[in-house]
Amino acid sequence: MSIFGTIINKLFGKAKADAPADVSTSAAADASSPAAAPVAAPAVQATPPAVAPLSGVDVAVIMDRFVSESGQKLDWRVSIVDMMKALGMDSSLDHRKQLAAELGYTGDTNDSASMNIWLHKEVMKALAANGGTLPANLAG
Repeated sequence: MSIFGTIINKLFGKAKADAPADVSTSAAADASSPAAAPVAAPAVQATPPAVAPLSGVDVAVIMDRFVSESGQKLDWRVSIVDMMKALGMDSSLDHRKQLAAELGYTGDTNDSASMNIWLHKEVMKALAANGGTLPANLAG
């Protein structure tokens, strides 16, 4: 599995574990209400769009829980190393270089400070692109 895939799986797994046990009940009730009754429409239009892996996951809440559970003082909002540590991942330079390659980094991977800044921004963008909800200061 890719390193970014591991990040997604850890965030999604934590969010799934924290989610209410049955969210389909309210969806079924909503679908049976008169307001939700289907109007004659082609079946093709009724097909829902593909769901992103992190659809609706509040990344900040989940990451703050990981940090709290780690017992370490980690600033995942600024540091890719701290983010990876909070997730229980290997944050070594080698792994960060692999993540940079996955995300298309074209800079010098020996300039770890620049790469780390780029990585953090790109991971935040990629999480948002995969349906994760981020605070405004991290989403951009």
